[in-house]
Amino acid sequence: MLLIDNESNTPLHLTILEHICKEHTPKEVELVIIDGKSMHKLNLEHRGMDKTTDVLSFPVDDFPHAPLGSIVINYELAEQKAKELGHSTEEEITLLFIHGMLHLLGFDHEIDSGEMREQEKAWIKQYNLPESLIVRTEE
Repeated sequence: MLLIDNESNTPLHLTILEHICKEHTPKEVELVIIDGKSMHKLNLEHRGMDKTTDVLSFPVDDFPHAPLGSIVINYELAEQKAKELGHSTEEEITLLFIHGMLHLLGFDHEIDSGEMREQEKAWIKQYNLPESLIVRTEE
């Protein structure tokens, strides 16, 4: 199940987002869409990085009936990246959601041997989306 808190009223591909959740976890996933200033604050508070970012994931410790976690997306950076790359904001947010979802499922591109990257590529192809940042930066 997908719970959404969209502070910006940014359009979303709800059908695809819900399908991703339903297909990959029986647990609840929260999607929060916020502005760059709020994301900067979260990034500083939780990662010690004094800058904004495009997506953050917050997994919940596993216990009975626990949600999988929260994915927070910076809609301002998503809009900017979508314009820059010539696809829709909805597509960019979906790409960021996939990235965040993989982190919630335990993948970590910063320490793995490419497993997250391969899984992300497969999901992007499965949902017929443009290449994500992680795919774009490897070439």
